[in-house]
Amino acid sequence: MSNSMSGPRAIDHLVLPVTDLKTSRERLSLLGFTVAADARHPFGTENACIFFADDTYLEPLAVGSREDCLEAARTGNVFVARDQAFRFRHGEGLSALSVKSDDAAADDQLYRDEGMSAGPILSFSRQFRFPDGRTAEGSFRLAFAADLRAPDFFAFSCQRVNPIPADRGALLVHANGAAGLARIVLVEENPSDFQYFLETVLDQRDVTAHSFGMSLNATNAVVDVLTPEGFLAHYGVALGQTERGLRGAAVVVAATDLGVTEAALAANGVGYQKIGARLVVAPEKGQGVTFAFEELK
Repeated sequence: MSNSMSGPRAIDHLVLPVTDLKTSRERLSLLGFTVAADARHPFGTENACIFFADDTYLEPLAVGSREDCLEAARTGNVFVARDQAFRFRHGEGLSALSVKSDDAAADDQLYRDEGMSAGPILSFSRQFRFPDGRTAEGSFRLAFAADLRAPDFFAFSCQRVNPIPADRGALLVHANGAAGLARIVLVEENPSDFQYFLETVLDQRDVTAHSFGMSLNATNAVVDVLTPEGFLAHYGVALGQTERGLRGAAVVVAATDLGVTEAALAANGVGYQKIGARLVVAPEKGQGVTFAFEELK
């Protein structure tokens, strides 16, 4: 990849469209996560992020201003346009994977050269509020990649032009013991159809094929693409998927102690399954996608 970072790439964050931040905050808090304060993007969306000690995060995303979002989509904002399309088709879920970048412009050129650009670069800034009342402004530049065969999932590289301080204090401490991302699980009837797309986004040519799909290693997590049958076997959740194309199916979180995780879920009345070495929580409103927990290795 035309970027000074050597491959494979590291995951930066995941985008989780939700109906509203209040419901999402309540649900994700029940799962044992510490959720940051609500924050607004300049183009109408808003988030309430979950930050991890491994410098990754989850971005529950809602619509703060419908009018601003419609105008942003009309004027070519890829992030908002894809979010609007996902909400129309599914409401909640896992819509995008972001990789870390130190040169979004180079990534954008690569995506264009490879025929997978989803549209123009997006640059923006937003305020971040720490639990102790401090504020900081973060600035970002995003380059977008997509496969037209997968309308419900896209990827983008994220260059932190003016990074928010990495030490986020209490926001990195979670009652469920979460320490970072372990896996991002996608589902597609024929996973290998999207091998090149993911190879390019992750800058990773080493692909492990298996009976239920394939896996690619990012620097800090694994991206699994499973068949619907494979996802049911590994996570105990039937997606009911009838259409082709990549779909975000699960977020797998690395926890320091699964005993702590299980106790947190039980104390909050959250239903879960034990499947192999994982605790699996099926989707609920405000959560939108399956969550699973693995013990940190």
